Amino acid sequence: MTIRPIRELGDPVLRTPADEVRSFDKELAALVRDLEDTVADPGRAGVAAPQIGVGLRAFSYNVDGRIGHVVNPRIVELSEETQDGDEGCLSIPGLWAPTVRAMRAVVEGFDVHGEPIRLEGTGLMARALQHEVDHLDGKVFLDRLTGEARKTALRALRDRG
Repeated sequence: MTIRPIRELGDPVLRTPADEVRSFDKELAALVRDLEDTVADPGRAGVAAPQIGVGLRAFSYNVDGRIGHVVNPRIVELSEETQDGDEGCLSIPGLWAPTVRAMRAVVEGFDVHGEPIRLEGTGLMARALQHEVDHLDGKVFLDRLTGEARKTALRALRDRG
């Protein structure tokens, strides 16, 4: 079991769009194992490959006791209905902010063997899917904040310095 250290805000890998996975090989299998081992720690809903320093489009999730992964995910559907709850990020420890996300999300991609998968979720799962795909695009949840929530979060980041 390998739990990899989480990269924190300020590390350039978190702001760099991840590359598509092209080889479904033993290196990818090792990465997916590490992602799933890392997300299995209590309190973790998802971990994207860039968060463990790997610039590839893959993430793991741990929602409602279900652990899995998606390689080369694409969001193919988002509901118009939204949710506005506190969101945090392992790469920005201790900071939570109200973040608007779609209530329902559908992601398509591949499993570790290159087989197509489709993952659908509502509530926390939808939030996790959107959050992790953002990481693969070089974004963090702070980028989704607006208005007072954004000001408060950025002030909190600055103050802890």
